Amino acid sequence: MYAQLRETAGELAGLLWREHTVYRERGGGVVIRGEHVRRWISLAPTGGKDRALVRAGRLLDGGTTAPARSEVVVDLSAGTTELAAVCRRLLADVTAAADEQRPDPRAGAKPSRTPRPRPPRPRKTRHTSAGSWLVLLCVAGVIGLYVYSMYGVYW
Repeated sequence: MYAQLRETAGELAGLLWREHTVYRERGGGVVIRGEHVRRWISLAPTGGKDRALVRAGRLLDGGTTAPARSEVVVDLSAGTTELAAVCRRLLADVTAAADEQRPDPRAGAKPSRTPRPRPPRPRKTRHTSAGSWLVLLCVAGVIGLYVYSMYGVYW
């Protein structure tokens, strides 16, 4: 079944997108990624013969895949052009769902990140603390002792 899915996916990818990547997923299905359109399509085997589960979704920033937005079971014997039509419909559903989540740019939407106002600084009643006064007194005492030792003998 994988060989049939891989072959079908290769033909389907050529019909849908000029730039694409086809690879195998963990469950035995095949994924077609269209990086330039930021969408993906998955063909997975089902229990029936010549049937596949087709899912479509979008690619997020960084290349990760979002969960499938649309899915349908198709008959693989229908032909590649019919599969391409089904996939285009699923991709249109994905695009419509993504557009519903975006705010209307003409509606004057605010930017998503607004700067937070800074919290006010706490106001102190005294500008100079007792520790600062103690340091100043010690410095004045050292200067006074120095002056006394140098010139105190002659006064």
